[in-house]
Amino acid sequence: MRTPIFAGLAILAAAGLSACSEKTQDNLEQTGDSIGNDMSRAVDDAGAAIDNGLDDAGQAIDSGADRVGAAADEAAADADREADEAKRDVGDTLQDAGTDLKND
Repeated sequence: MRTPIFAGLAILAAAGLSACSEKTQDNLEQTGDSIGNDMSRAVDDAGAAIDNGLDDAGQAIDSGADRVGAAADEAAADADREADEAKRDVGDTLQDAGTDLKND
């Protein structure tokens, strides 16, 4: 009588282990899927961060180039003004010299 009871308990224990093993396998699969999803999100986030960083760098370069261009334009305008002033000064000086020569 004990043998059938032990056999029945052994069958129940095996079934329990089998169910536990299936649960463990399911949990392992879910964990693997979760890890894969987390890694995929992390890679996507890193890619987005790199793209944003490159966009920001491009905008900074464009902005810097615009500022350099504006500074060059301003320098050219300053040089033109200075040249015009120098021409006027030379002209005034020549007129003054001409007037002095007339008066002498």
